[in-house]
Parts: sequence; C-alpha cells; structure tokens
Amino acid sequence: MKKTILVFILVLTQMTLHFPSFSQGSNGFPVQKTIKAGTIEGIFDTKTGIQKYLGIPYGQAPIGPLRWKAPLPAKSWNGVKEAKGFGPRAIQAPIFGDMSFRSDGISEDCLYLNVWSPAKRNESGLPVLVYFYGGGFVAGDGSEPRYDGESMAQKGIVVVTVNYRLGLFGFFAHPELSAETDYKGSGNYGLMDQSLALKWVQENISAFGGDPKKVTIAGESAGSISVSYQMASPLSRDLIAGAIGESGAGINPTLAPVSLEEAEATGKEFLEKAGISSLAELRNLSTQELYEIYQESGRFGFPVVIDGYFLPKTLPEIFEAGEQAQVPLLAGWNSAEIPGMAFMQGKPYTKEAFIEKVKEVYPESWEEVLALHPHGTMQEVEQSATDLASDRFIAYSTWKWLDLHSKNSDQPVYRYLYSKLRPPLRDANLMPGLAGGTMERNGQEAPKAIGAPHACEIEYAMGNLPIVKDYAWEKDDYIVSETFQNYFANFIKTGNPNGENLPKWEKVKKNSSNPSFINIDVVTKLEKSTVEERYHFHDRFYGNVK
Repeated sequence: MKKTILVFILVLTQMTLHFPSFSQGSNGFPVQKTIKAGTIEGIFDTKTGIQKYLGIPYGQAPIGPLRWKAPLPAKSWNGVKEAKGFGPRAIQAPIFGDMSFRSDGISEDCLYLNVWSPAKRNESGLPVLVYFYGGGFVAGDGSEPRYDGESMAQKGIVVVTVNYRLGLFGFFAHPELSAETDYKGSGNYGLMDQSLALKWVQENISAFGGDPKKVTIAGESAGSISVSYQMASPLSRDLIAGAIGESGAGINPTLAPVSLEEAEATGKEFLEKAGISSLAELRNLSTQELYEIYQESGRFGFPVVIDGYFLPKTLPEIFEAGEQAQVPLLAGWNSAEIPGMAFMQGKPYTKEAFIEKVKEVYPESWEEVLALHPHGTMQEVEQSATDLASDRFIAYSTWKWLDLHSKNSDQPVYRYLYSKLRPPLRDANLMPGLAGGTMERNGQEAPKAIGAPHACEIEYAMGNLPIVKDYAWEKDDYIVSETFQNYFANFIKTGNPNGENLPKWEKVKKNSSNPSFINIDVVTKLEKSTVEERYHFHDRFYGNVK
C-alpha cells in the first residue's frame, strides 16, 4: 500500500450567520427558501433563470471536540441566513495548478454546499446532480468554476456541489479515535461528510424543486473515487438513483482502502514522528500547528480505511456480493490520463528502453506486458508507455468498477473514452502539468499531447468552458462540450445518456469480450474495445480477480 500511495503522490505531486456576499450584479434579486434548519436567502439570476444558494451549512463545524468525528447535521438557526457567497474550503495546501477557488478562505469549518436550481414557482420533481470535487483527497473545493452548476441547471437539473474534509482533518485514523466510536473504527471522515450531504439532499432538495428519488452523484478523480465508495457504502447506497464517474474508483492501485490495523498504525507513526503523545494533545493544537506538522511530514494525505462502518469491505468484495447501490452507472476515463514519461521515468521512447523498463516494473510477467503493448517504433513506445502509465494510475481501476457493476447488477452500465485534445493555454508562461493542471513553464517545452490528459474533461461535461479562462477555447471545444453535457444531462434525468441529435451510446453487455463504449471527441462515435486483455492482465497483476 505504501508503494501504491507513492505512485499516486508522484502522479499528482466558528460558524457565522453571514459570509461576505458575492455581488448579485445587475441581473439578480434576493430569493428565500425555508429548509429543515431555517431560512436562507440566495439570488435569482434573471438572465439565466437560475436560483443560486451558496455556502449553505449542512454539518456542524468539525472543530474542537468534533475534530476527527463523524459529522453532525447543521444546527437550526433563527432569522435569515445569507447564502450568496461560497463558504470556506477545507484545510489544504496550494498543490494543483488548475484549481481556481471562489471560496471564502480556508477553514476547518468547511461543511458547506451550494445549490443551483432552475425550478419555477410551484415546480417540483426535478432531477438532481450532486457533484464531488477531485484533488486526491488533499485538495479541491465546490466553488471551482469548472464545477459550477449554473450551466447544468439550465438543462432542467438541480445541481449541488459539496465541500468535505481533506487530508489530516478528513482521513486520519488512530487507535484512540477508534476507541471513541461505537463501531471501534476511525478515519473516512471526508467520505462521511459526503454521505451526510446526501442525507441533507434527501431532507431538503424538494424545497429547491428537486426530487429526492432522482439523485445522481458524480465526480472526477478523487470525486469519482468518492462516487464508487458512496455506491458501496451502507450509509449512502440507498440515497442515490444513479452514478457518474470520471476517471477513478477506489480499487487497487487507485486510492484503495487499507485495513483498520494499517490505518491506525499509520496514524500512530504520524503522531510519534511529530512528538505528540496523545489524541487529547493533538486535539488541543491550533489549525496552524496541525497544518505545519502535516506539511513537515511530507505526507500525501491518509488512506481510506475499511472501518467496519462507512466501508465494511473492499469494493470488489462489496460489488461481487451485489451489495452496492443497484443504480445505472456511467463512467470512463481519458485517452492519455498521464504522459508516458511517468512510466519511462527519464528513459527515452526507444524500443530498448521500453523493454528494459517493462522488465523492471513487471519482472514476473514482462513478456505478457510486451505482447499487449506495441513497441516497434518511437510512436508505438510513446503510446504504450502512456497507456501503461494511465492504466496504472487510474484507467484500470475505473475499468474494474464498470466491469464489477456490469457483472453484478441488472442496471445499465455506460462506458466512455474521452479523447478531445485541449487547445493552447492563454498564458504563454504556463504549460500543462503531469496529471492535469498547469505549471510554470520556466523555459521548458511541454511534450506534444497524444491524447486527453487527466481532469481536462470536467469543464466540457459540466458546460463550463465560458467561465474557465485558462484555455483559448475554439469552436470544436464548444461542440464537444455540448455533446458531453447533453449525455450527462440525459443520464441524470433518465438513467440513459441517449437523446435527440446525439450519437447512439450502447450499454455494456455483461461478460462481453469487446464491450461498446462511446469515444467523445470532435467526431463522437460508438466503438468496440480491442484492448480488454490489457485490463484483464492488470486485474490479475493487482489481485482484484477471483
């Protein structure tokens, strides 16, 4: 597990009544809704017809004695609480170059969500999308423009984005913490935050015109991994009607869970290295002290844990027993999640270097790997290295999730491959990062992309190209975005992505040797997989097959 976490690291290298309000501008006027905890005031945008309620508390501030505990529902309030500005994001360091926040700073008091509703007066029964952000469980926020819900809401969907605890504050486990709980486990607080948000949706979304029986959850990267965990968790599986995953599932080698024993040992070691002798001492430290101790540790978060409460078993075990949410699933990955250089580790794209690297990484099965990955030319080596890097990072785990659900559910499963290349960055001083995101160029030349990188599809799928300013979007980008967003919107509404003026998207057939998938690009088309043996190999390699 330590090796798996290292791989992922290398890839990703008190409540107040009012927040500072975002300007409602010339197109907005105040609107109010009464929810279970009290009355909130948001903004109705007359230009888009969308109501926006931002920074709604769904949980009590997880501070003081509530640090490292399952979240509690937000307390009721008197009067009117303003919901016109995003709440604080979870404690995190500035890690990823593609994250742009509109949140009200950073705080342990971070359990807030945002709602965009298209509902007209007296309208009800609208489908709901709940979106969880990505960021490796160490970064991210529901205020990021690429996750903005206004465009999707204009498709007739109530959209919710959710903040949840991260890193040390969201996933730390320890024997003393386990001793405090009825289930004698600890960790997974960020995932339990998400589950509480789903309960909030069940109790409150009808006030915004949404139907609690039509809730689809979605996310990208760690957000997609979150969706896979919420599908599997006994706390959440009955709260959803559909699931969408963009690149990632909590299956080895991608942020898979560890045993409680291992998670507790990791927590004990962390405290010992920090010179902290007890949980009480840890809880008494300030936010700054905890942040600095965590940063000094050099850790990349803490693992998800099989805690016997939120997560009783691994995902393969849960899905193979048919204990997951029995709902339609739409998921896929990008054509070049991470560059081939991540696999080659400084070696050139030559046949000889590729063979050498494959033998190093797969000493017991290198001949099979070479047979599955063409490597006769430099172009073939780059493509195969990219495929291996991407599969090992996140593509295989997503494939396995789809495979498990198709074999252990009668619900429809839809698979995609996202292939649209990004246009140039507007800022010539920036270049694409290793696994999505951007970084300072500093005289470097970025390698020419051979496919769609990690995280690049989010703003296309959510219809947010106009408010994501990093790239010089072109006509083809808007064409692809319209197609992808309409697939998502149809799936959220009906459990089926197909619709008028869209290329037909077939369901995955159970046990198919060449399953159908939609290849989303400038010309979107249905294709049959010819690379299933790659995934079957990694299924055996990672020990996820019976």
